[in-house]
Amino acid sequence: MTGVFHFMAIFFAGVFVRGSLSGRRSPINTEPSRPMGAVKASVSSLLIVFAILGASIGGGAAESTQPRFAVLVFSKTSAFRHDSIPQGIAAIKALGAENGFAVDSTEDAARFTVAELARYKVVVFLCTTGDILDTDQKAVFERYIRSGGGFVGIHSASDTEYQWAWYGRLVGAYFASHPQIQRATVRIEDRGHASTEGVPAIWERTDEWYNFRSNPRGAVHVLATLDEATYSGGKMGVDHPIAWCQEIEGGRSWYTAMGHTSESYAEPLYRLHLLGGIESAAGVAGSCAR
Repeated sequence: MTGVFHFMAIFFAGVFVRGSLSGRRSPINTEPSRPMGAVKASVSSLLIVFAILGASIGGGAAESTQPRFAVLVFSKTSAFRHDSIPQGIAAIKALGAENGFAVDSTEDAARFTVAELARYKVVVFLCTTGDILDTDQKAVFERYIRSGGGFVGIHSASDTEYQWAWYGRLVGAYFASHPQIQRATVRIEDRGHASTEGVPAIWERTDEWYNFRSNPRGAVHVLATLDEATYSGGKMGVDHPIAWCQEIEGGRSWYTAMGHTSESYAEPLYRLHLLGGIESAAGVAGSCAR
């Protein structure tokens, strides 16, 4: 914009200088000049330039503020409720603002309609628990995924809808138990995925570490595992998946069991993990085909 105003100042100076000079009589040619005609022509030219610049600047601004895609964060609970939900919503909204995608949040299951979900590239189940959708809403969500939608499950998204078998396949595995919050080592299995390429291959952090009712390996693409030798209370043995993704029935699914604590959502590495998961579920950061 500074360059535009500089150009305007020079242009106006030229207009008035020419108008002033053209109003004088030349010692050689004594015919009177027509300064107003020159000024009118210059002003007309200036208006044309302004129109072009305005269209260019306005178009650029509109283009730069257009989000790449939209995300709906759904955090309804009917069982245990995590204190970290507000921090999770704030973190995802901040990631959206920083990375060019729009974020809405809700706990209203009535928004699970065909028209409403069509607005979003990804639906995030943030620390949901228990039964949260009715029969019609479940059918809408299944249709959304089969139409190419993306799902992100965070932490207790696996402690949700135990009687909905389709959802069990979508999230990958159901929660079984957890020990107390403690520090443990996460080992990255696929360093090429968007959600794991930015974190250390051996990632030490504090969280509430889930055991699952079944091992999802074979049905999903495992991205990271938990080293049970580095903490107490693990019950899955040497193969303990903790984050994974899959392509399912035309849609995309990404899940991380991490994210219990409020502090998680302020961790730069965990936020990178979430960002990559959201972008992969949106289909803008590579595929997750097994």
